Amino acid sequence: MSVAIGSEVARDVETVLRDGIVGLKSAFPTDMVDGMREDLEAAYAEAIKREHGAVGRGPQRWYVEIHPEELRAFEQIATHPWVRAMSEAILGREYKFVEVGFDVPFQGAKYQPWHRDFAAPEVTFRDHRLTSLAFNMTGVDVTDDMGPFEIAVGTQWDDGREWKHQMFPPKEEYGRFASVAQRKFPRRGDISCRTALTIHRGTEHASPISRPVLILGVVAGEAANPDEHDLELTRGYYESLSPELREHVLCRVVDALTPITQRHDIEGLVMGAEE
Repeated sequence: MSVAIGSEVARDVETVLRDGIVGLKSAFPTDMVDGMREDLEAAYAEAIKREHGAVGRGPQRWYVEIHPEELRAFEQIATHPWVRAMSEAILGREYKFVEVGFDVPFQGAKYQPWHRDFAAPEVTFRDHRLTSLAFNMTGVDVTDDMGPFEIAVGTQWDDGREWKHQMFPPKEEYGRFASVAQRKFPRRGDISCRTALTIHRGTEHASPISRPVLILGVVAGEAANPDEHDLELTRGYYESLSPELREHVLCRVVDALTPITQRHDIEGLVMGAEE
């Protein structure tokens, strides 16, 4: 089913292509987001006890991937008209959800080095075409002491092939990123759409309150590779989803879920870096 692209979505698509990120305020009720935070905190508590259940993204900062049905609001978020419209407009009608996870920094988390989350495909730095997106939702109202996300807008088109792992630019370029950097202070209920290729970093987290942020990863149909992703849906949950959403989730249908062994380790973030 095609999603109509209105003028507001067209404007937001233009913003993503220009800046690398755009947000939608008050897209969801705060009580739903509070439930989401409960789910993320429960998933973290379970994952941190398992070997490779969580992966470090710097001191006091972790990433955990989960299965969709471990997030009670998954269907509500994935079928939101703006999420559907942005995914289709940028990635095409065959877009697929391939990742459900979250980052969570705690008190003591340090500045990360400027980075992108993976090497840019040639079609991106050559043709300025995106093949993946990340939708982010904060579990708390972000304040300045919570290590807000910082993004160097417009850097998603940087080639990056000469960088370390094609992800970490040299420190000589940090001044350029700082000159165009924006810190984001979303509130519960807001959602953002971004490309993980825009240079970004987590900042220093001084608050005793953790800042979990949900990540929904989406790729274009041409980029969907089941060997690279771990999502599972139990048969009953899969059958409970709308037929349209089923078409857009890249997953295995199973009798019982297998805990995910994290493999999204980004070398270079484990130690973190000072500003």
